Amino acid sequence: MLHLNSLTDLILPTALRVLKPWFKRSASNTFSPVSLFTTSCGGSMAKTKFEYVRKFETEDTCLRNCWIVVRLDGRNFHKFAEDHKFKKPNDDRALHLMTRCAQAVMEGLEDIVVAYGQSDEYSFVFKKESNWFKRRASKFMTHVASHFSSSYVFYWKDYFHDQELLYPPGFDGRVILYPSDENLRDYLSWRQADCHVNNLYNTVFWNLVLKGGLTNTQAEERLRGTLSSDKNEILFSEFSINYNNEPLMYRKGTVLVWTKEVETRTKNAKGLVEEKGNDTVVKKSVKKATPLHCDLIGDKFWEEHPDILMGH
Repeated sequence: MLHLNSLTDLILPTALRVLKPWFKRSASNTFSPVSLFTTSCGGSMAKTKFEYVRKFETEDTCLRNCWIVVRLDGRNFHKFAEDHKFKKPNDDRALHLMTRCAQAVMEGLEDIVVAYGQSDEYSFVFKKESNWFKRRASKFMTHVASHFSSSYVFYWKDYFHDQELLYPPGFDGRVILYPSDENLRDYLSWRQADCHVNNLYNTVFWNLVLKGGLTNTQAEERLRGTLSSDKNEILFSEFSINYNNEPLMYRKGTVLVWTKEVETRTKNAKGLVEEKGNDTVVKKSVKKATPLHCDLIGDKFWEEHPDILMGH
């Protein structure tokens, strides 16, 4: 019986003679194995004559010494919320699901120092000196968007027990660079102010519709040109709602910060070990992305979390 190597030695020369005319079409060598494939030194991936197309790729390296912010927004989420019967004006299930997805992203990329979310959006702040993805903006944006979107589908049933996911959600993303700490704080303040404005409007609007009996168009007309004080007055006088007593998650959004927690396990691992019977108890300090519902515009939060602006 012929061994495989012997069989190869018999077939290979014949195959090369048969295929040679196809590869070497003319004396000018316009198409040949040599012209098609050239191998670089050191046994790295083979290069081809088509590799020149990489020159069309644009350079998108983020400027150094800048905070890198990736913001995601739900695509066509008004329809998505309607199709999936979200509660109005706020659905705790949807808000908690968004935060769970943000935690998954944050815990997968420890260069994120803080995240902020409200409604169908989330912003992730990468430390200034981050070198993830060689600081390529497209990599930051696509990784965060894809991880967040897949997490939304993955964790859906944990929050919407009785509601089937009818179709996958979509999130668009953008990358913004902020050169100073003040710029970054102003950005997060802007998003939180947006949360307040939108939530106050939605709270009044849906109370007018669901409790006041107005149509959507009538509610829009009623609120046209009103100030924050007017909206608060409508809530209090007509629905006995003090807006300041609404949950902080609705009014302030959600901030994700790093905290350290001690995990106790009964298996071998590095850490502080204590003997309990036949079990080995291991205590290990781990970082967790912890949600807070607090004010970002004032100084208190930043004084309590100085490590954020230090990039830790």
